Amino acid sequence: MQKIEVIFTPALYPYRTMNGGHITVVNDILRATTSICTALRNGAKALIPVSTIEEARKYKQRGFLVAGERIEQTFEFADWGNSALEFTKERVEGKEIVHSTTNGTIAIALAKQSNPYQILIGAFCNLSTLSDYLLHVERDVQILCSGWKNTFSLEDAVYSGALTDRLIQTGKFEAKNDSAQCALELWNAAKNDLRQYMEKASHIHRLRKYGMDDVFDYTFELDTCNVVPLYRDEKIIDAIQ
Repeated sequence: MQKIEVIFTPALYPYRTMNGGHITVVNDILRATTSICTALRNGAKALIPVSTIEEARKYKQRGFLVAGERIEQTFEFADWGNSALEFTKERVEGKEIVHSTTNGTIAIALAKQSNPYQILIGAFCNLSTLSDYLLHVERDVQILCSGWKNTFSLEDAVYSGALTDRLIQTGKFEAKNDSAQCALELWNAAKNDLRQYMEKASHIHRLRKYGMDDVFDYTFELDTCNVVPLYRDEKIIDAIQ
């Protein structure tokens, strides 16, 4: 029986129980991991996640396209921000894109510390495709929520519950920690009207204040992206391409 461990914030990552051989799934539902899945679906060759604006600037100076933001603001030299709707086919197809965000790309870098077999990217938009992939690979699964500045994020937790539920339903996985059980409870509360339930999330209201609410309906629609983003050698590619 494979195990599922949920970690609700990067601040809790030092207290993980999985330390090698597992698969880590990083999620940052609003908005980084939804954007990554969308970019690959729209034909991006790869994304290069970087933790700092300084790293992103160096890539920009070398001629790379740069997408990203800090605290709901697209940084001044970026070609566009971090909304999934900005990663259009016309912009991304066949290209490598540098990506730097407030929480998500930092969590991706952090995930390397536990020496996982693979680091994958999850969102509601690739829920079924990712679940099928994890079932096939047959490894323990560690779900790392990017959160908000090291604090709990409702949308990330609910997504963790959705993925946990999909895997447990196969009969080949079980919840390893209380966080996984809690995530399941949140998903069960949200799943009948996910979009409305997400109105409880503080980040929804934070983004709305900045006029960044156009992407909400898309973000909480299931299975729009048939991709499994895999972080390897400092780049994110589609593992099933």
